[in-house]
Amino acid sequence: MPASALGLAADAALRVASLNLCTDELLLMLGRSEQIVSVSHLSHSPRETALWRAARGHLANDGKLESVLARRPQLILTMGGSGGARQALARRFGARLIELPYASSPSEVVAQAAQVATLLGRPAAAAAYRDRLAHLERSRPGLEEGAFLSGGGLSLSPQGLGASWLRLAGFRQPALTNNRLSLETLATKPPKWLIRSDYRADQASRGTAWLDHPLIRRLTPRTLATDGRPWTCGGLPMLAEVERLRARRGLQ
Repeated sequence: MPASALGLAADAALRVASLNLCTDELLLMLGRSEQIVSVSHLSHSPRETALWRAARGHLANDGKLESVLARRPQLILTMGGSGGARQALARRFGARLIELPYASSPSEVVAQAAQVATLLGRPAAAAAYRDRLAHLERSRPGLEEGAFLSGGGLSLSPQGLGASWLRLAGFRQPALTNNRLSLETLATKPPKWLIRSDYRADQASRGTAWLDHPLIRRLTPRTLATDGRPWTCGGLPMLAEVERLRARRGLQ
């Protein structure tokens, strides 16, 4: 059997589970379908991720290690620390638990993707995402003030991961008190652009109703809608969202 075929068989034989929406994205975008034994229940929801169709091809878990052990994964991905007890439990069942830190920049996102791709036995799978980020970095547009806006006036920290993605799209996130964009600010010192998230926009609540205020409606000519789901993790799906926002402004 050729070496390439042997490698393919090894890739497919690796059984991998993810316990976190953000590691679900990495696994779904970098792994082979045959490798995936479980993803978190959040990934089955169209409200949470654009990858829900792919995710629904795999069993859902509740985010707890115990909920995937019966599937006998060899590799388990999650994000954020959980302590030594879960590590010990995973080892007892013959699994390796990888707890990734939350990325703080687009370059860290892509570096993390390369790390996961290597763990999956598929190091080349991350190359296309690395190249897309490199292109976005090389072709950075001039910045204009643009505030991210979600339900209840929630915005972003100028120092955070989300603001870094905004800069790649050509927007400079302003500093806002408590990272919220108030109606008073919109009335007295509005940003040039609003990048309005549609996250859970179909749900009736006080938070989303805030976005229907007449003052915001009048700002429609300088408002760009953005798919709010990729912003939750700020991971690989943000590459496509940055490209889309640039295109909406006529930038490439």
